[in-house]
Amino acid sequence: MEKERHPFEVKDCALAAIATGRRAENLKELRDIILTIHPNSLYYHFWGGLLRPSFDDPEYHNDFASWARHTLHDGILAERLGMIDPVAFPDLEELRREIVEIVEERLDETGKKPWFGLDEPFHFITSQIVVFGTNRIIRKPGELVGAIPSMTRNSVFYHFIDARRRTFGHMDDFQAWLYGFGERHVDLCRLLSTVDPFFSTLSELRQQLTMLFRGYFKE
Repeated sequence: MEKERHPFEVKDCALAAIATGRRAENLKELRDIILTIHPNSLYYHFWGGLLRPSFDDPEYHNDFASWARHTLHDGILAERLGMIDPVAFPDLEELRREIVEIVEERLDETGKKPWFGLDEPFHFITSQIVVFGTNRIIRKPGELVGAIPSMTRNSVFYHFIDARRRTFGHMDDFQAWLYGFGERHVDLCRLLSTVDPFFSTLSELRQQLTMLFRGYFKE
């Protein structure tokens, strides 16, 4: 029998949006604010769309790309920003540098634009995650098969996405817990590490994790 360790406590969460009072009315202002804005704002504008009740622009997976397309009417910039996968960066500072590099490259290509106010300036929002207990406990890895499908979308976000800011090695909570069982579930952890959560909805991610755990424990 598998040795029991500290149980996995299922949490739920909400991502509270907080206005910063800062806004950009053209691309240069966007670049200047991105250089100094708190990292939590970058986090919100890349990941917050997953938790908002509705995200009406599925073509672009971050707020910067959507604004570039629909307000600046710059399809080239929108495409470049839309291709950024935050999972590929070890931290938010590396992500910040990537965004700034793309924006500066576009500024060089287009030359100086007139300084004018836009009907829809980019409003920078920061965020604070609020965590709730659920009184749900998982004691053995095999129980994940039944637990994942019934988790809320916000629980999936907290344990599979936000965990990467909290855990050693920037891994999800499932991997961090499973490694506590020694070498027993190394292959499962490797499978989890290949799942990129950014270009999926949370419902799609939950389904993907469900199938992954079912397949692994069925074997």
